Parts: sequence; structure tokens; C-alpha cells
Amino acid sequence: MNNHSTDISNVLVIGAGGAGLRAAIEAKISGLSVSILGKRLKNDSHTSLAAGGINAAIGNLDKEDNWKYHFADTYLEGYCLGDQYAIEIMAKESPKRVLEIDSWGANFEKLSNGDLDQRFFGAHRYRRTCYSGDFTGQSILNALLKKINQLNIPIYDSQYVTELLIKDSSCFGAVSINNLTAERTIHLADAVIICTGGHTRIWKKSSSRKLENTGDGFYLALNAGCILRDMEMVQFHPTGMLYPTELEGSLVTEAVRGEGGKLFNVNGERFMVNYDKERLEISSRDKIALANYTEIIEGRGTPNGGVYLDISHKNKEFIIKKIPRIYKQFLEHQMLDISQSPMEVAPTAHYSMGGIDVTPFEHQTCIKGLFAAGEVAGGLHGANRLGGNSLAEILVFGKRAGKSASEYSKNLTNHIRSQKAIHNAHENLNQLIKKGNEQSLNLQNQLRDIMWKYCGVVKDKERLIKGIEKLEELKAMTQNVDVRLSDFNNQDLVNILDLRASLLSAEATLLSSLERRESRGAHHRKDFPTISDKYNCNFKVFLENKKFKIQKSKMETLKNYLSEIVGKVDHNNDVRGKLLE
Repeated sequence: MNNHSTDISNVLVIGAGGAGLRAAIEAKISGLSVSILGKRLKNDSHTSLAAGGINAAIGNLDKEDNWKYHFADTYLEGYCLGDQYAIEIMAKESPKRVLEIDSWGANFEKLSNGDLDQRFFGAHRYRRTCYSGDFTGQSILNALLKKINQLNIPIYDSQYVTELLIKDSSCFGAVSINNLTAERTIHLADAVIICTGGHTRIWKKSSSRKLENTGDGFYLALNAGCILRDMEMVQFHPTGMLYPTELEGSLVTEAVRGEGGKLFNVNGERFMVNYDKERLEISSRDKIALANYTEIIEGRGTPNGGVYLDISHKNKEFIIKKIPRIYKQFLEHQMLDISQSPMEVAPTAHYSMGGIDVTPFEHQTCIKGLFAAGEVAGGLHGANRLGGNSLAEILVFGKRAGKSASEYSKNLTNHIRSQKAIHNAHENLNQLIKKGNEQSLNLQNQLRDIMWKYCGVVKDKERLIKGIEKLEELKAMTQNVDVRLSDFNNQDLVNILDLRASLLSAEATLLSSLERRESRGAHHRKDFPTISDKYNCNFKVFLENKKFKIQKSKMETLKNYLSEIVGKVDHNNDVRGKLLE
């Protein structure tokens, strides 16, 4: 079982989405050898699902816009929990990264004068979201892959990373298996960058696809000795599809609302006037998700258990130009022409706003030689992510992580290796392969039901505790999972690895959600419905003797000049303004 091949590089990137590709490009440009590992085919990473746009305070349409307003919007809409340094970096650097990726072939929509067009996205003061129709993520991914090919950077598809290789709190590589053949590879590297995405697939209704976003990056990091932060902050996108069953939760991009879509309940009432009468449908995602949820549970939902999202007041040509993928999506899967009829939508688990605790400038973890970027990294979004910031995040911090990993490699004087760590990684895999009476997929589905029921849009102490109890039962059942390898099917091993990561990520989320006894941003507690000054902090979790520990981390005081900027931004005089007092 321990036969393996070996790959050696200066920088190893785990994850072939936007953050991973941009990190690899930067490392290669720095003159180093780079290897990229991807679970899926290289042109089908999760980045391809990011639809509506990417934020950059360029000011092409609204001349008043600048990075300071972008900072203020991001910081305030994150309820002041985000890392101010990371936010400042993103707001300052995203215009350069957006123009760069467009020059690499992203082909964003242009104005008649050749400047980038920009659209409104929820909770932005100005129009700052650049876009390619409603397939912006795919455009960015295509441009990155083109650059990767030009630089001859190898991408190894169908590789599932099972463990990071650690010695003396330093990372020197990783172990992966081939999803199709179960062949093992030892990847030795000076520096490793985790770009594996989040964990939102562990909820029943999710905008993620099967076999991705199961929290494997969080699992790798925790077991390597890293810290996770803000794990209770999971974004539920307001608008996911309701049917057919196999597409339940699939994203209906915010671009629909950005281009004028309106929300109605079954009584024909435009209900957002009751939740945010100023911004209505371009309010923040946490507010709209809670509004949709409330309308549904209070009996004003549609026949299929959602609310109506209507853009039929726009002409068909406008809809097909601005949101072509959504138009096609409903036509193909529901035989619904959205230029004639409204869509039925409901909240869906969408984005992990918490993640690996990293330094804001280098995106380095507390383990030497180990970096992280993209959704797997925490700190940027706080308690609520603005639409369009995730694509900015992958480019800005993908580049920074790649540069930091390269500098670490170049300054390394001793190459750390440990045969014991490699042996243990093999043994950890071998122990999973055994006969049993349980099936991973069945337990994974049970987990998704548990997370949706006990840790969903609205939570309370009783449900969270019940969720933790249910999780413990599942963990015990996992010990008896049937895992067999054959020449034709190695999916059992992939499934147990996904389940193992999902359970650990779920536990971190449930424990953090229980600890934050207030409602803030995406974290809604029915038993603690208001914000409390006591929780102006970040919760950080880590493993100690295989048990979770939770620590409070007090937020830094906002720098004076940034405090002045934030104070000038009117956010409807809601509770976020009071957090700055």
C-alpha cells in the first residue's frame, strides 16, 4: 500500500482555482519551479461558478469612487470583524489585478470609450463591479489558464491531497492520491500554498457542486497545527434554485438583482421595503437572506417554498445580454422564460467567510513554509461578504501568497525532510481502507441534513447543541465505513476523505456558532437577536490533542485615517455605525 512516486518543486500549490493559479503564476515569474494539484479537471474549478463580477474601485462610471470607499463598504458590511489590513490591501490593489487579468484575456464588458463597464452589486456605495455577462469567474479562469500554459506550469488533475508533511512546525510538502487510480504521490517542496476553497457543500442546500467544498483545506490546516478563525460566519446567498432536486441550491447570481431584479412574496408584496427600505434588493446578502428566510417560514412563501425573483419587467434582449447564463439555466432546467415569468428562489449555503488564520500581508499561516489564499483563508470578509469581493480576493491574495512563498523558498537554508512524517501519512491512509457496514455517501447526506437543520440560516443554543450531539453519533459511525480499492473504482477512498474533512469542518463551525451568543451579519441567533459589544472579537479554533480549543481574539483599533473614512459612509444608520462609536 506504500508504493508511491515523488514530485519535487520549490513551491507546491494545492488547488487549481483562481487563487491557486494566480499564486502559481507569481511563483513562476519569481524564477522558481512550481507544481499545481487540482481535484477536478483544470478548466472546471469552483471559480467557474462565480458569476456576477469582480470589484475594483476604478471609478469609470461613478467618479467619486476610490479604494477608501471600497474599504469602508467592506469593513462595515463585515460588521467590523474583518482584518483591516487585509481589507485595505484588497481595496487598494484590486484595480491593478482587474486590469491585469483583463489584459491577460478575461475580456470584461467595456464602455463605448474602451473603459471597463461597472455594475451595482449589493451594499456597494458605488458601481464598482466589473464583469463578463454572468460568467465572470469562467472568464477569469480562462485567462489564468492561458497564462499558466504560456509559462509551462504543470497542473496535475484528479489529485486529492490527504495530508500535509510537517516537521518541527515547518511544512515540507504533501501527500496526494489520484482520484481515479489511487496511486500515491509524495510532493516535496520548500513552500506550500493551500487554495482549496471552503466547506459549504456540507449543508443540504448549497450553491457548491458535488465532491467539492467539503472542507478538505480546513482539515489539512487543522491537522498541520494551523488556527481557523470566524468559522461561524457562513454566508447564505439569498437566491438559490429550488428545483429540480439535483439543482437545489444552485446559485442565481446577484447580478440579477444588480441589473434590476425585484423580490416578491406569494401575496405580490415587494417585501424588501420592510427590511431595508433604502437599498431594497441591493441590500447586503445577510439582510436579504434573512428577509427571504423570514417570508418563507412565516407563510408568505411560494408553492415550492421560496420567494419570487422577478426581472421580467426588463426586455428580453437586455436580460440575454446581461445575465445570459441565468436565462439559459432556467430555460433548460425548468422550461421557464425569465423574461416572461418570475423565478422561485430561496437561501442557499454559499461561502465560507471564516477560514485559515493568516497574516494579512504575506498570507502565511502559523506553520513555517505554509501559506493560504482564496476562500480557504479567513480574515477579509468578517461577518458578511460583499458580492464581487471573492474574485478580487483570489487575484490580490493569490499573487501575494505566491510572492511570499517564493521569498520563503529563496531564503531557505536547510531543506527539512522527515521519513517518519511520510510513513505516518501512508499509515493514516492505510487505516481507512477496510471493510465495514456504513457508506460514506449516506453519512455525508446525514451530515448535510444535520447542518441545514441545526446550523442553518437561523440558529439557537438548543439546535446547536443537538447538532453537536448528532455530529458525535456520525463520527462514531464513520469508524465502520466500508472502503475498498479496485482497478476500476477508488471512489470509496475519495468519499471517506471528503467525509473526514466535512466532519471536522462541521464541528469547528458548530462550536464557533455556539460560542458567539449574538446576531451579527450572517450569524443569526434566535436566542440572541442583537449585536453585543462583548463579541467585538474573532473566535479562533485549533486542535490540541485532537480536541478543539476556542480562543477569543480582540479586534485591533481601526487606524485613525481609516476611521474617518468609514465614518463618512452612510450605511442607513443601522447597528454597524454604532460599532464604531
